[in-house]
Order: sequence, then C-alpha cells, then structure tokens
Amino acid sequence: MQSSTDVLFILLGAIMVLAMHAGFAFLEVGTVRKKNQVNALVKIIMDFAISTIAYFFIGYGIAYGIDFLQPGPSLVDSNGYALVKFFFLLTFAAAIPAIVSGGIAERAKFNPQLIATFFIAGFVYPFFEGISWNGAYGIQDWLATSYGYGFHDFAGSIVVHAVGGWIALAAVLLLGPRHGRYGRRGEVVAHPPSNIPFLALGAWILTVGWFGFNVMSAQEVDGISGLVAVNSLMAMVGGTLMACLVGRNDPGFVHNGPLAGLVAICAGSDVMHPLGALITGGIAGGLFVYAFMLTQNKWKIDDVLGVWPLHGLCGVWGGIAAGIFGQLSFGGLGGVSLISQLIGTALGVTIAFVGGLIVYGSLKLLLGLRLSEEEEYNGADLSIHKISSTPAND
Repeated sequence: MQSSTDVLFILLGAIMVLAMHAGFAFLEVGTVRKKNQVNALVKIIMDFAISTIAYFFIGYGIAYGIDFLQPGPSLVDSNGYALVKFFFLLTFAAAIPAIVSGGIAERAKFNPQLIATFFIAGFVYPFFEGISWNGAYGIQDWLATSYGYGFHDFAGSIVVHAVGGWIALAAVLLLGPRHGRYGRRGEVVAHPPSNIPFLALGAWILTVGWFGFNVMSAQEVDGISGLVAVNSLMAMVGGTLMACLVGRNDPGFVHNGPLAGLVAICAGSDVMHPLGALITGGIAGGLFVYAFMLTQNKWKIDDVLGVWPLHGLCGVWGGIAAGIFGQLSFGGLGGVSLISQLIGTALGVTIAFVGGLIVYGSLKLLLGLRLSEEEEYNGADLSIHKISSTPAND
C-alpha cells in the first residue's frame, strides 16, 4: 500500500510538471512575434521528446548511476516506483531546453537546437544534478564537513532554473541579437508581445503546475509538507506584487512576476518561514524587472523572454535566500549554511555557463546557430515549418 501510494504521488507530480511544458510553450507563443508562433510550439514538444531519449539512455545514469537496460522484472519492483521517479525527474531535465528556447527565439536554427538539447539533457544538466541531489564526487560531504551542512536545493532554484538560465545566456551571447532589434546607433527597437492572452495563459499554466514541481519534490508521501505549498504561494504573490509595482503595471512583467517568485522559492521552500518566502518572492519579482530592462536596454543582450533574468538570476537569488531565510534566526527550520549555499550556487552557475558555451560554441562552429537574415525576416514558421500560425485566407 505504501509503495503504491508513493507511485501515485510522484506520478501526479510528474504529470503536473509535464503540463508546465504547455506553459513554457504558450508563454513563448504570446511573447514572440506572430511569424514565430508555430516554431515556439514545435520546439517545446520536440525538446521534450529529445530530452526523454537523452535522459533515459545517458543522463539519468550520470546523475544517479541507474541503468534501465536491464531485465524487465527488476524495473517493476515496488510497483515501478523507480520508473515513475525517472519520469518525474525527466520533467525537470526537459525544463532546461524549454527555458533556453525562450531566450534564443526568433532567430535560432531548428536542428542545431535539438542537438544541443540532447547534450544538455544527456550530459550538462545531469552532471550538476548528480552533485546536488545524489552526492556525486563527494562535494556535498565536503561542504557538510567544512561548513556544517551541504548545499540545499529542495526543488531546483539552482539545479533546474539557474542552470537553464545560465546555459541560455551562453546561447544568447553566441547567437547575437535579432536583426533590427537595435538600431545603427544602438537605439532599442521595440518588438512587442504578439498575444498577451497567450502569454498570460502560459504564465498561469506554469504557476499552477509549479505546486507539483515544488510539493512533489518530496518524492514520497511521508515527506510531503504543507509548508512547501504555502511558501510557494507566498513567494508567488510577493513576486507578482513587486513585478507589478516596479514594472508599472506592464502585463508582461505582471505575469512573469509570479514565475520569478516561484523560481526563487524552490531551493528553500521546505525550510523557510512563510514571511521569509514572501520577502524572497518580492525581491525576485523586482530583480526580474530591473535585470530585464538592464539586459535589453543597456547591455543590448537580446534575450527574448528574459530567461536569464527570470531563471538565471532569480534562481541564484533563490539559492542564496535559502541560506538566509532558512536560518533559525530568520524564522526558518535551520539545517542550512549560507557558505554552502554560495559555493553550491557558484558551482552550478559555472557548470551551466561553461557547458552552454561548449555545447553551443561547438554547434556554431560545425553547423551554425542562426537562420539567415532572409529566413529570420520571413519568420521561423515559414522558414522552418512551411506554415504560418493562421493561414492567409483566414
């Protein structure tokens, strides 16, 4: 009965996080220009398929040392719990290329991105996942011995979101900005979202699914905690309110605000006080808006959906915040070390950014990453998929 309940519990979590990929898709569809909407939808589902193959045959073994190429009876021990656990963790791994997709939208070639997805889900992400969540290479033991506690990331502020955001930054820098995004004198040329309702729908799907992402990270019914759910709620609300305030009611910022808060709370959702979660989410919401404007307007980094500010920077803040608001002195449950959080966060950022440079840099040299200027002008929908989101006679 216990094993069956655990299987159902983690399976429901896997399904909720799988549904979040529809959120990634619609968030991108609503943000990109109309001529790139079909491409956004196709990329997300293809990235998930490629991630599944890479993670099943390679990545899961790197992270956890488990090989699924074994006799069938051994796979169904404990009602197949090992299989549904793989499914759940796969949905996390597949979130990495979904995050990257939003940053490189509107000018990236299709096939090189799928190849990048294979190497990211098969090698780069599982390498750090194994360090953080499976104690690989003795780094967690060293942190615990040196600083009292290991690196704590309950649901992936660093392991998933920061890793995805910093890989995306490497890809965006190697791609360069979209043609026409910045004028000859450096002035910013606006590319407004194509569909605010789709953008909002994507944000809502992600927000709802996130409670499976966080709460089900316990992976067993005995480990479930209402604290994780309420902390996720408070961080979501804090991010929304601050993004609305700092973003001056802009709907794009308002709907990314809850996502910023949820990214930041993942790491410490099981150890913070709800007030600490509210503050963590609020800071993340303001950080996203400020960093998005800075990267787009000052630094001229054309990160279309702002995935580096949202996932990369808010993820980093979440890893650090767990070491602050998880402390007993801040109303948390304890069991965290700020020094370990800083070291683990820095390690995750380094692995992700260097890994992203290696993967996308190699593909740039061998195959090229960008559509031609004419293909980009016509849009990825027609250039890659030979169809537009709405036929001309509609």
